[in-house]
Amino acid sequence: MSEQVEQWIAILSLTFPVAAFLWEFAIVGRKRLGYRVQMDTLAADAADKPYADVLGDMEHDGHQLKDPSFVLLRIENAGSTKIVSDDYLADPDDPYGIKVTFRDRRVAAVVLTDPSREELRDFFFRDEEYRADDGTDRTRTVAKPGFRRDNNEGQRTGTIRLPKVMLPRGDEYKVLVVLERWAADNGTGPFPEPVVQGADGTDRWYDPVLRFFRLQATRTESHVFASRPAWWVIWILIAAVLAQACFTLFVREDRRPPLDCVGGTLNLHGSTAFAPAVRAAAEDYLKRCEGAGVSIPLADDTFKGSTDGVTDLDQAGKNAEIQVGDGLADHIAFTDGLASDGHPRLVPKPVAFSVFTLVVNKDAGVENLRLAQIRDIFAGRVTNWSQVGGNDVPVHLVNRDPGSGTRSTLVTKVLDGREPPQFTVTDCAALKSGRYGRCEVTSTDTMLNTSASTPGAIGYSEAAGVAGHKAAGRLVKLKIDGREPTAEGVEDTNYPYWQTEFAYTYGEAPAGSVVAAFLNFLTQQSGRDILHEHGHGLCSEAQDAGECRPV
Repeated sequence: MSEQVEQWIAILSLTFPVAAFLWEFAIVGRKRLGYRVQMDTLAADAADKPYADVLGDMEHDGHQLKDPSFVLLRIENAGSTKIVSDDYLADPDDPYGIKVTFRDRRVAAVVLTDPSREELRDFFFRDEEYRADDGTDRTRTVAKPGFRRDNNEGQRTGTIRLPKVMLPRGDEYKVLVVLERWAADNGTGPFPEPVVQGADGTDRWYDPVLRFFRLQATRTESHVFASRPAWWVIWILIAAVLAQACFTLFVREDRRPPLDCVGGTLNLHGSTAFAPAVRAAAEDYLKRCEGAGVSIPLADDTFKGSTDGVTDLDQAGKNAEIQVGDGLADHIAFTDGLASDGHPRLVPKPVAFSVFTLVVNKDAGVENLRLAQIRDIFAGRVTNWSQVGGNDVPVHLVNRDPGSGTRSTLVTKVLDGREPPQFTVTDCAALKSGRYGRCEVTSTDTMLNTSASTPGAIGYSEAAGVAGHKAAGRLVKLKIDGREPTAEGVEDTNYPYWQTEFAYTYGEAPAGSVVAAFLNFLTQQSGRDILHEHGHGLCSEAQDAGECRPV
């Protein structure tokens, strides 16, 4: 699915800019007449400008302009090909192709200025013959301006019509129009903007100026870097690049396939504390290796504890009659710390170090205990929480079964090697609320549920698994001598309750096997991120990767 999304992003990121380019420059922009109103101002505001003399000339005519104004209009070929007479909408016999309407204003004079080439001036003068008045048959040819002015007092509009100028690509000309307010108009507000239109040869005028697809005359702007359509193309490309980068960094990077996906069935066993991280890594590996024929059974009873895990692994190797020097290719067992003696064919590989925590039911009323107090509790010398500054609630000691790596880590790291006393009841549900008691459970999940539901209970678990557990609201993670049960607490304050997580194989994992591929994924590829997310430190990041101790 992620590959399809990435492909569509790539396709769209190319399609939109190309389509926009073709539409802008090959279809719409092939024949495009652009215009820009470069100036529209009162004559009084332009008195110091060079073209103010035009107004002066008009005054010599004896006509006093009312509220005079100047409009400077630029007409340009904004397309990619030459504009010729037939491109205009007007009738072929009509010499005019563009109409400009000025509402609330009367046209007093029109002047052609700044043509991009002198040849353009020819379109603004037409030859007209008339008979000489000297009594002969001679005729004279006189050039007259090619503008047409129309003022409609009833509608209070003034118009000019511009000739059909042949404009090569990039050529332009400017028209300076002198206007005045209508005599009957006593208004003082600003004038409406000029309206530029094209004609169809009758007396009807439309917004389209050119025949090609009957496109509108396009208002153009001054561009420091690129035109507005070009900016749209640029922003589409930028958006596509950002989308591609974000997908690669935050989706594709997190979902990149492993370096090797090996088909076969992989059986995982061992630590219930380390199980959530391993299970999440296995599920991610299966997604990445979809279609590669990989199978990893992940039933609820897959992880039964460190001791049971190495026992199952050892038995699987013996059943498969693996010869010395060879390895079992489809089984891995994870343990909290090194396994006990008696498994000479098993080979450990340090993977990560886990942080564990003591969990206490909130009714106990404690959040921090000294190491000596904890040892007294697990030795049975403290039977009520009031003895260590808590509430007057009996202690209910919930232990893991002796095969648990979490329990063996507690004994080794916290209890100075002393095992807790044997349980007083075989079923934790039989603990009496008003009496001290001890019981044992077989999994981390049961440990947390029992500790949360039993007033005064104390248990232990892998630290990262507590926060997301459904029973977390009734539990407190104990500090030991003020030290937090976190990876930072281990490294910075020497928090004592932690252990190295080992991956055991039966013999060396065969090269090219699903066992070797998964361990490589877990320790060298994306599985590392999953271990981090579950609060585990990586052995590959420790100062001594072989010993895998926190810095």
